[in-house]
Amino acid sequence: MKLQETFRALSDPTRREIISLLRDGPLHVQQIVNHFATSNATISHHLAVLRKAGLILDEKQGKYIYYELNTGVLDEIIAWISSLMDQEECVCELKQEHS
Repeated sequence: MKLQETFRALSDPTRREIISLLRDGPLHVQQIVNHFATSNATISHHLAVLRKAGLILDEKQGKYIYYELNTGVLDEIIAWISSLMDQEECVCELKQEHS
């Protein structure tokens, strides 16, 4: 997992909104574009950043490209954050034991 690319992709509110839209299942690009008051080119750029970070997958079906969440990458992020929280809990427990 490339954390730097992943977090850069997630740092933008439009990209986070795209991720939220895809939570309920795959959408084709026009369905995504229709949710925003911006150009197709801008949304295409955001989709490219998300795809490069591995957060979304794309599949051409007929004349449309459908996008969906790559839950594997999201699971890796959650696991990494959870491991940090577990470490923090251990440190807190050690501090309490020595108080």
